[in-house]
Amino acid sequence: MNIHQIRNATIVVEYAGKRFLIDPMLAEKGTYPPFPNAPRQDQNNPLIDLPTSIDNIINGIDAVIVTHLHYDHWDDAAVKALPKDIKLFAQNEEDAAEIRNAGFQNVEVLHEDSVFEGIQLIKTKGEHGRGEILQLAGLVCGVVFKHPTEQTLYVAGDTVWYDAVQKVIDTHKPEIIVVNAGDNQFFEGGSLIMGKDDVHEVVKAAPNAKIIAVHMEAVNHWGLSREELKSFIDEKAITSNVLVPNDGESYSF
Repeated sequence: MNIHQIRNATIVVEYAGKRFLIDPMLAEKGTYPPFPNAPRQDQNNPLIDLPTSIDNIINGIDAVIVTHLHYDHWDDAAVKALPKDIKLFAQNEEDAAEIRNAGFQNVEVLHEDSVFEGIQLIKTKGEHGRGEILQLAGLVCGVVFKHPTEQTLYVAGDTVWYDAVQKVIDTHKPEIIVVNAGDNQFFEGGSLIMGKDDVHEVVKAAPNAKIIAVHMEAVNHWGLSREELKSFIDEKAITSNVLVPNDGESYSF
């Protein structure tokens, strides 16, 4: 497999001969207003440019997976750029209906037993924060990829560390795990996605896995920088476990 970090949570996964685009936020730098009640109110989103052209990103994509509809995971630029007949997986019927309303004709709800071109796609649970903020943040999901010719991949999505993430790791034993690790927060309510301590919990749960940290430094409410995470994993002596890609960087396994 190959995992190509694009920007924020947007990645391209090549797996068992197929190319998946996950959580496409494809807008130009500064297109959207900042998330409110959060740091960097003077900076529009996304904070940075794409590392390559939209055409390069979507060329040859076989399927799209949208874990939820927050605009930093599915935006107007993606709606405009993607072919309307492309295979697209959504987390539930509500999201699928909204995507269909945008003109997409081949939308399927992701389940725990979905299959695409012989690849198992297993929907996983996530919690987009802790406590009261969960009601505001809404439903999210992750996905596990399985195929006889590939190692098992777990893309956790917008979730903090909690018991359901542990359960996914215990059940599916993924060798590769992608975590959204920017510790994004509003001024109130705490972390919306994983921070450095959550990443450490993932390492402890899956000590033999390679963990790739994405969703960093791209939208205004990020709370954990790449440099801070690198310092932390160095301090914890887990640099061989955790990869922190720059935008445009890719890894093959």
